Amino acid sequence: MSERVVLERVQTTTLDNGLRVLVVERHAAPVATFWLWYAVGSRNEQPGRTGISHWVEHMLFKGTPTRPYAALTRAIDRLGGRWNAFTWKDYTAYHEVLPAEHLPVVIEMEADRMRNTCFEPEEVERERTVILSEREGAENFPLFSLQEEVDALAFKVHPYRLPVIGWKGDLRRLTRDDLYAHYRTYYHPGNALAVAVGAFDAEAVLEQVRRAFDSLAPGPPPPPVTVEEPPQEGERRVVLQRPGGATSYVQVAYHAPAAGDPDLPALLVLDGVLGGFDAVRGAVAPARSSRLYRALVDRGLATEVVSSVAASFDPGLLRIVATVRSGVPVATVEAAILEEVERLVTTEVLPEELARVRRQARAQFSYVRDGVHAFAGALGAYALLLYPEAFFDVMAHVERVTPADVQRVAARIFDPRRRTVGWYVPEEGAAAVRRVAARVEA
Repeated sequence: MSERVVLERVQTTTLDNGLRVLVVERHAAPVATFWLWYAVGSRNEQPGRTGISHWVEHMLFKGTPTRPYAALTRAIDRLGGRWNAFTWKDYTAYHEVLPAEHLPVVIEMEADRMRNTCFEPEEVERERTVILSEREGAENFPLFSLQEEVDALAFKVHPYRLPVIGWKGDLRRLTRDDLYAHYRTYYHPGNALAVAVGAFDAEAVLEQVRRAFDSLAPGPPPPPVTVEEPPQEGERRVVLQRPGGATSYVQVAYHAPAAGDPDLPALLVLDGVLGGFDAVRGAVAPARSSRLYRALVDRGLATEVVSSVAASFDPGLLRIVATVRSGVPVATVEAAILEEVERLVTTEVLPEELARVRRQARAQFSYVRDGVHAFAGALGAYALLLYPEAFFDVMAHVERVTPADVQRVAARIFDPRRRTVGWYVPEEGAAAVRRVAARVEA
């Protein structure tokens, strides 16, 4: 028998084959969402095979023997739903939202895709062209390339240094057999988490999930990621130059603790003080009241500045990204960022500042919980990384973070020796950058 535990707001079940299932009834509107998470992303890749997790994600939209590609798309459209997926460093997620009475259709569809996705050679080649085009399109954006450079420099050995979309040379070499082997290694109930939220009877949905997935084999345990990034003992820098364009960018990244670290709530508050609170990747956080906005945008040094830190399986990065205003030296913007970082280390945040970040956190929590789709996404991400009720616990702990906690965590992560700095400068400004770099080295 599968073991069932009832948590506040969330019903959680683990099937005999290892599939974890979270179900939340939400009757505010007659809709439902279903998410299927797999613990696989670029973290599970190696040089020579980068981008394979993202490519497999694409292949799951190609259909199964009983549900061809066109039939899948037509079925979702006909039911008035929408579906999509994404791949990140730690996970791959597939999600649908549709009228609640049709939820069994997508539950069965995801079970079918987990076991029976087609990897026809001609479709693999067609998708190779699509992904290479996606890669080349992203390369037109300086911030995409700058982040790749910073990640590759900040991590020497950990696979977080690898781009999710993959390096172009690897994308040209990967084969159909490579993709299928990756799929069979990671796409099984023992490496997955299902989340359903919406206007339904929870017991009935649990039974639907059980019927759809119970017959699937659990699969072998995926290869563990045992690589441990050695401590960074000196600042690292990169300057990226390209012809054309007139805008420069600055990115400053610091090593940050993993999701399971007790300092995660204080880290999220620290990020909120810098750039606006965001506990959910992709959520919109207020920024105009943040320190970085006031120090860079209000002073005319940058047209935009953001900070971000994402909960992750292993220690990741807190990064600050600024778009340099035309005519402002890049070094001036970097200096302003570092000044704000240092202030957090040397001085406690003001009580009213902390109160403002808490209000932002409450607003985001309320916004996420108000609907079904975003809530299932937040619930699932934290459950996959930690445990089923983790999203609620993290948000509750945010309320208890003190100014001393923020200063302590700032001192922990904002060590200049653990800093990686990246500049993107159009080639027209390259000579000036070289002069500045020479002065820094001197």
